[in-house]
Amino acid sequence: MKINKEDLPIAMEAPGTVMRNAAGFGGMAVAFNQAPKGTDLRPLLQGLSNDSCHCPHWGYILQGAIRILYDDKSEEVAREGDLFYWPAGHTAVVEEDLKLVEFSPEREFREVMEHIGRKMADAGK
Repeated sequence: MKINKEDLPIAMEAPGTVMRNAAGFGGMAVAFNQAPKGTDLRPLLQGLSNDSCHCPHWGYILQGAIRILYDDKSEEVAREGDLFYWPAGHTAVVEEDLKLVEFSPEREFREVMEHIGRKMADAGK
């Protein structure tokens, strides 16, 4: 099974940001995301347990850098060329214009994306 990143449905779009994703990859959702420097995901995750993402992610940083902030107060920066695993209990801030590919369990990913969608809709009111 394969899909071109341009064929992934756009789940969310904002200035400089495009989040494309699809389910159905062996129980995983696949995503291709790009976001500009300064994008802070913390406000979008508020209201979830610990105000953080409860979905684990595996992936690869194609371009840029992102700081991952964990519930235990540790943090790390994933940069271009890095493979990553982010366990449940994290949030993030984009440090350099970012492009990444990630794979996540479908159910948890859907829950987080639905929450983000509601937060963005509320912000637009």
